Amino acid sequence: MAPASVPSVRRFKRLGCAVAGLLLLSSTAGATEIRANTAVLRWIDKVVARVSTVEAPVGESVHVGTLELIVRACSARPPEETPENAAFLDVWEVKPGEPAAEVFRGWMFSSSPALSAMEHPVYDLWLVECRNVPDADSPPPHLKPAR
Repeated sequence: MAPASVPSVRRFKRLGCAVAGLLLLSSTAGATEIRANTAVLRWIDKVVARVSTVEAPVGESVHVGTLELIVRACSARPPEETPENAAFLDVWEVKPGEPAAEVFRGWMFSSSPALSAMEHPVYDLWLVECRNVPDADSPPPHLKPAR
């Protein structure tokens, strides 16, 4: 019985090496991402058919209707690559007199909004893009002192 299991062990090791190689290649391919400080999100209130856009700074709480969200991370690919933006969001529904209820926690992708969609009876929320917005306290780039 041992000789029959040896080829299957070898195949398993080869498969493991192939998977590890693919993971390594995919992680180095994503190394050119651009970290952004703001996520641009679009949302719809399905009850009144209102569509709005909101800019959510990374790490700050933003309110959208009865939802409260925090963008934990936001990144985009460089312009010379296939367009893609990805953001990690935490979303809660906050109703008066009730504890906050988690509605969504995970990654959203601008090129495939349905891949990881937020399911809610009143609101739809999706990522439009990740961008870097200058701080209000910092001077514009052309006015910054040279180092």
